[in-house]
Amino acid sequence: MVYRKNFFSKKELIIASHGKLFNNENPKLSSSKMLLIDQIVKITKYGGTHNKGYIEANLYINPNIWFFSYHFINDPIMPGCLGLDSMFQLVGFYLGWLGCKGKGRALGVKNVKFIREILPTSKKLTYCINFKRIININYIIGIANGIALSNNKLVYKANNLKVGLL
Repeated sequence: MVYRKNFFSKKELIIASHGKLFNNENPKLSSSKMLLIDQIVKITKYGGTHNKGYIEANLYINPNIWFFSYHFINDPIMPGCLGLDSMFQLVGFYLGWLGCKGKGRALGVKNVKFIREILPTSKKLTYCINFKRIININYIIGIANGIALSNNKLVYKANNLKVGLL
C-alpha cells in the first residue's frame, strides 16, 4: 500500500517507531529519546531539487532535552550525529511511505558538514530531505541530500545519505 498522507504528527511518528503506522513490514523510526523528529510537515513523491521526492520535518528544541546535559559540561550543544541520524530516519520513513518493505538501515553518506551549533536557546530545527534516487533491484536503497536549518540558517548538510531496506 502506498501511503498518500503528507503530514504526520508526533503521535503518528511514535506509532511508526513501533512499526504500526504503515504495516509491520515497513521500516521503523527510532523510538523514545532517539526519535528527534516532532512532526513531518510535508512529504511528496515528486518535488524536491531532483523531482524524485521531498520530506520536511521539524524538531522543536526544548532546553531541557536530554542531550544538552550530557554532550559537553557547561557547553551544551546538540550532537551533530543526532541530527545526521534524524536525516537517515527520514530517508527510511520516506521509503516506508512509498510502500517499500524491509528493515531500514543507514548505509553511508558521502560527506557531512556541521556548520553551526544547535543550542538550548534554539527554537526549531527543520530537516529538508531531497531524494536523488530510489534503487530497487534485489533490495531497496534510497539516496538523498539533506540539510538542517535553525532560525532559517544552515546548520548541517549531508550529501548522498543512503538507507537500505533489508
